[in-house]
Amino acid sequence: MNFNLAKNWWKILGVALVLYSIIAGFLIPVPKLPVIHESIRNLFFHVVMWFTMMVIFIVSLVNSIRFLVKYDMWYDLLASQAVNTGLFFGMMGIVTGMEWASFTWGTPWTNDPQLNGAAVTILAYFAYTVLRRSIDEDSKRARISAVYNIFAFVMLVVFIGILPRVASSSLHPATGGNPSTVATMDPTMRLVFYPAIIGWILIAAWVLQLRTRYIKLKLKWDNPEE
Repeated sequence: MNFNLAKNWWKILGVALVLYSIIAGFLIPVPKLPVIHESIRNLFFHVVMWFTMMVIFIVSLVNSIRFLVKYDMWYDLLASQAVNTGLFFGMMGIVTGMEWASFTWGTPWTNDPQLNGAAVTILAYFAYTVLRRSIDEDSKRARISAVYNIFAFVMLVVFIGILPRVASSSLHPATGGNPSTVATMDPTMRLVFYPAIIGWILIAAWVLQLRTRYIKLKLKWDNPEE
């Protein structure tokens, strides 16, 4: 099987950046900060997972809107598979966040606006997948799913982007009056953090591409006359 470098360079770049961020993330010197100490390295994983999730959910939102405008089922396929891909990275963000919280707060979960908002958002997108499975008619499922997807993204913005920042108290950085870990990041850490974001987004795009190709092949296999 020939590998077309001109078409797949971004996949190689994604793998290279992710490998670099993982290796460098464990090896570079980090600031000796109180409370979080060496666990600051989780910034290269936890926060990056959320950035990747946000980008993929935006891709899903855009394709849901495109479907409602053009009623092209290809956009419905892209939107649905982007949600499935985004959910994976969202769950990875929660798992790595719980691990970080165990070291810094002494418990994997607290009654924190940011954490509760993240949980509500992930559940809303899981509900999207349940909704799609409950509707048999393709066109009806696509229309209802697209409208719900827009609603779910609004919930994401409200519960992750707005409410935690106006909350009176929060343990999470960048919320409740706490400084942002990213904004105050050491320059050396930025050399790993930003490549990690780019690398994982490229990997997520690759996963999305594989998922959509698989579904298209499955549909052709199940419906050979189409």
